[in-house]
Order: sequence, then structure tokens, then C-alpha cells
Amino acid sequence: MYVASGAKYIRAAMRSADSVRRHCPDLPIHLFADWERHGFTFAADTAPFTSVASIDRPHRRAKVDYMARSPFARTLYLDTDTVVKGDVRPVFELLDRFDLALAHAHRRARPSVQWQTAVPAAYPQFNAGVILFRNTPAVAALLEDWSRAYAMAGFAEDQPTLRELLWLSDLRVATLPPEYNVRFLKHHLLWYPDEATTRILHHARYHDGPLWLLRRWVRLAKRAGRRLVQASPLPLPSDKR
Repeated sequence: MYVASGAKYIRAAMRSADSVRRHCPDLPIHLFADWERHGFTFAADTAPFTSVASIDRPHRRAKVDYMARSPFARTLYLDTDTVVKGDVRPVFELLDRFDLALAHAHRRARPSVQWQTAVPAAYPQFNAGVILFRNTPAVAALLEDWSRAYAMAGFAEDQPTLRELLWLSDLRVATLPPEYNVRFLKHHLLWYPDEATTRILHHARYHDGPLWLLRRWVRLAKRAGRRLVQASPLPLPSDKR
């Protein structure tokens, strides 16, 4: 499921949905968006989505208002700046035992914004761009509380309020492994095959194509080389004979 406000994000959702189609062709895909006002013709053809619905209050974080309206019994919500790189269908098996699942925010070490509840620093933010959840009354209540909390808090980001609500919740929350929400290219490129295989890339730049990826890889390789030299416990070879 996707939620998009504005033509730019609707087109991004279409690209992301195309990547889902390549790896999981039988998965139904739903879009909530303000598509009529931007000239999209989903009334005639919903592709690459299987169903499309309108939103009446578009804003940058409209997802918090529409998560609880998912048409599915089990939902994998994706931000529009994601690219699916492999079969993600096995992840739904987590919902046999858990109510929802998210990956830790990669930058979880930076100070977390507090709202109404003091949460231990060891309980990090979850990244809200990839969320797996069951459609149950308890989960729907959490998602509706998130919508209200986001509006009340006035934060630009939606993750601080979600973190507090999850901390206070009795829901069973699974932590997704990082390959289901890869924010930084260094992880995708440097994992060994027996460590992890990227399932979902999550950054708008991943939509830019292979040329950007190549340039980024070159920069990462140079940075890694410098760090290896700095960290080496061995003396560097001398030019002196």
C-alpha cells in the first residue's frame, strides 16, 4: 500500500509499484492519492496498482491519516521512495505471530525528539517508511492514535510520535532486519551474500538509476580506502630503500 500527495510522489509510487510487480507479480497493490487533481487517469486504468482511492486531506505525511484504512487483512506499507529488489512475500509470515513489524531507524543514535512521554534512549525510533501490519481493531486504534498525535505534536517528522505510541502499546512488535529497509547504499553494496540480501531500498536517489549508483559506489570505495589506512595497526610501507 502507498499514500501519495502531489504528482511527484504519485509518479514515485508508480515506479516503486513497478518494482513490486517485477518481484511479486501476484501481490495486490493499493494507492491512496490526490490523483484526480493532478490529471492521472486511474479511473480508466489503475496500473501499476490493482486499486486506487482518493484522499481528501493531502499533506506531506498523509500516510498517518490513511494507514488504518488499508483494504487488506495484512498490509505492507511502503513510502513512495522505495525500490523492491527481491521477493518480499515471506515477510507476511511474521504476522502469524506479531501485530506489526518495522525496522529500526538507521540514524537511531541521534537524540530522539520527545513529545509527551520520556522513552528510554535504548528504545530507538522505528523507520516509518516500511511498515508491516495486521488489520485488527487494536492495530487500527494505534494507527488512528498516530494520526491524532502527529497533528497535535506539530513535528515535521512522524517517527517521534510513533515511537512513543509503540512504547506505550501492548501490541506485539517485530523488528524487521535491515535488508527490508536499506537507507544507505553502503549496506547494500558491502554485505556478503551470507550476511543479507537487500529486499527493499529506501531513498529517493535509488530511483535515479544505475549511473547515480555507480557514482555513489566510487565515492564509497574511496571513503572506505581512507578509513582502512587510518585504522590500520600496521606501519605503512616506506619509500626509502
